[in-house]
Amino acid sequence: MAEVNEQQIVDALRCVVDKERNQDIVSLGMIQGLRIKDGHVAFSLEVDPERGPRLEPLRAQVENIVHKMPGVLTASVVLTAERKQAPPPPAAHNHGPAPGGPHGGAQGAQGGSLLPDVQAIVAVASGKGGVGKSTTSVNLALALAAQGRRVGLLDADIYGPSLRRLLAITGQPVSSDGAKLDPIEKYGIKSMSMAFLVEEETPIVWRGPMVQGALEQMMRDVAWGPLDIVIVDMPPGTGDTQLTMAQKVPLAGAVIVSTPQDIALIDARKGLNMFRKVEVPVLGLIENMSYFSCPHCGERTEIFGHGGAKREAEKLGVDFLGEIPLDTAIRQTSDDGQPIVATDPEGDHAKAYLAIATAVWNKVQQTTADQAAAAPRIVVQ
Repeated sequence: MAEVNEQQIVDALRCVVDKERNQDIVSLGMIQGLRIKDGHVAFSLEVDPERGPRLEPLRAQVENIVHKMPGVLTASVVLTAERKQAPPPPAAHNHGPAPGGPHGGAQGAQGGSLLPDVQAIVAVASGKGGVGKSTTSVNLALALAAQGRRVGLLDADIYGPSLRRLLAITGQPVSSDGAKLDPIEKYGIKSMSMAFLVEEETPIVWRGPMVQGALEQMMRDVAWGPLDIVIVDMPPGTGDTQLTMAQKVPLAGAVIVSTPQDIALIDARKGLNMFRKVEVPVLGLIENMSYFSCPHCGERTEIFGHGGAKREAEKLGVDFLGEIPLDTAIRQTSDDGQPIVATDPEGDHAKAYLAIATAVWNKVQQTTADQAAAAPRIVVQ
């Protein structure tokens, strides 16, 4: 089937009329940022800010039209608005677990269920980049799978996805049923990433609402199937993606990755406090690049200091989940797409990830039990 092109999409949307302005959305110039890649279509509808809440039916109509076009596998359409002034800060909301707790799935903005068959969703986050969060996410997912869990791995870093390289995945997702994409399976885990849908060198130049739409689509329109846990590799910082995940899915908890030095711990503290602010349980801290052992003489060198994350965890009242050394073997296996937990499962480094996986799973179970105990009981007399 030939891939749909931009002109075909534009022509198909000339029949969609913005009834408040009595003109079609193409003539009004509402279509912005149209991107097509191997049957995956994404763009935004630019609207006046005050009209945004009223135009969800229009957005859904446009997305439905594009999705039904020959050659289109997925369509993601989001509303975006130009503001002449900076918007006021968002009001505080209670973003605790959705009804039913972490076992109940979650509803996206379009009403479709996000990860409905997943028992627990855990975000792996960091306050800053360069601390090895993605490598940690991959090896944590593999460690959970090695312990018998059914595991998914979602790369939520839309701007800088790395999962294709970390798992040495070639090719692109296909759709078995013509409706949803199949996640790519490797090393016994199911995975999805924007890196599977675009070329590695292609920059993603999207506004926040488009990123949110793409992230929701990777959860709603992917055939994940029943899973015990999905590990979400978050982008660094405390931006749109973090808020989207906290608001749209019932996170069982978040794991914070940091290196030992003070400057990294400052950013890790920000990330931790962000999750607390939106009432997502923080399962604990991991200290990555904790120390360096010389492969020749075995001498241990604490390049970034040591124990900073453990002390910070104690100070903040969260669990310290474990430490991972700075080692060329971890770096090399990650660069080669052969994660160390999969390729050297009996090695000391794999055992460190396995111990962390055990701690994370136990914390998830404990958090789930605590949430269930806290839920009010309804007694019918």
